[in-house]
Amino acid sequence: MLLVNAAVGIIQLVIAIIFAVVALYIGFSVFGKVTGSIDEQKELAKGNVAFGIVVAAIFIAIALIVQSGVSGISVGIGKATALGLTSADGLVAICVAFIQLILGILLAVGAIYLALSILDKLTKGIEEFEELKKGNVAVALEMAGVIIAVALIIQSGIGGITAALI
Repeated sequence: MLLVNAAVGIIQLVIAIIFAVVALYIGFSVFGKVTGSIDEQKELAKGNVAFGIVVAAIFIAIALIVQSGVSGISVGIGKATALGLTSADGLVAICVAFIQLILGILLAVGAIYLALSILDKLTKGIEEFEELKKGNVAVALEMAGVIIAVALIIQSGIGGITAALI
């Protein structure tokens, strides 16, 4: 039994690492689409602290949300182990957990995109991404706050999905 638990733990860790890397890549790619013609990597390479703050906030936000999905995977695999990994109920528990994790990643990226779009509408007269390009740290902190706040709220929702589905 100890060997089975260790194997399940290792599988969960590998799944978490894979999905974390994928989620961060997707999040950074979507951020690139949102910023338009600004080259994020160039801004980071030249030491633009404002861009660094926002990119860090996006990574933290995605990690918060994906963490909820990964914990759902853990619950699903634990339930599947108790039911029998190859039983119909066990396979359903694992599938539901994966769907929930993928949903979490999509919600994370979508929510961050939506939050930044709404912020842009609310702050008329301020072009956030142009201000970031100028290195405006105040705007970066504002954007980071919105991104992380949205992630914390979404994280609770993902946890609710886990409790309801698994």
